[in-house]
Amino acid sequence: MKGFYLYGICPFVKIKKLATQSIPITIKDLDESIDRGKVSRLSYQDIEAIVSKVSLKEFGSEELQRRATEDLEWIKDKALRHEKVIEIAMNNSGGLVIPMKFGTIFKDRESLIVSLKKDYLKFKGLLEGLQGKEERSVKIYSNLQLLENEIKKSSPIIQRNLKEIKFLPAGRQYFLEEEINEMAKREAKNSINNYLSLFLERLERVAEEMKENKLLAKELTQRNDPMVFNGAFLVKKEKVDKFQGEIQKLQAEYEKIGFIFESSGPWPPYNFV
Repeated sequence: MKGFYLYGICPFVKIKKLATQSIPITIKDLDESIDRGKVSRLSYQDIEAIVSKVSLKEFGSEELQRRATEDLEWIKDKALRHEKVIEIAMNNSGGLVIPMKFGTIFKDRESLIVSLKKDYLKFKGLLEGLQGKEERSVKIYSNLQLLENEIKKSSPIIQRNLKEIKFLPAGRQYFLEEEINEMAKREAKNSINNYLSLFLERLERVAEEMKENKLLAKELTQRNDPMVFNGAFLVKKEKVDKFQGEIQKLQAEYEKIGFIFESSGPWPPYNFV
């Protein structure tokens, strides 16, 4: 049996009006054995569903769950194709797409149309809210050693202890140095949230919305410095340069105390739909 795999929803592209149109996407879809891997547009009123036909046997919910635990390479390949289709659909619709999560499948055309009718107003509202905006990703890392060094320079208590340590016996000096290092570590960790509040306040002045996501472990980031912020910002297209400029300013101002800013995009607006 064949089902319909839904990649996303976009505004109707005003071309020759047919119920289903081939979308100019130069990539193999998820199931190449059906319709030669063609990705199509299925219209409803003034919105379109980006779809392709797939085998329900291979892409059914139980089979996808099994693949997710037993065949990660298959899942990775299909997920990459899913993202590529959305990316190209964004380019074809002026960046305006409501992306669906991987594995959104309807058993037939009729059930997809029913869903489009049911959620039409919701989709319209989301598309209107995304009009002229794009999602930008921002990740912030912290070199704690540099931040601790800054704390040692700026903390009156630590500076006083560093002056007093010179007149103490060697053994006592060692233990006091350890206490100072621990104090600097605690203050550095406690100060990160204050710095982040300052950073985000400046970025939110330029952005329309902000969504904070889970921090990623070093194993995933492949960086030595820990991630201290992971978020997405919805930014008006005419303000993207200003937004990027603010990130560059923050980097220049705070890199000396160990903060690293990483920005990328535009991305499909998963965080704002």
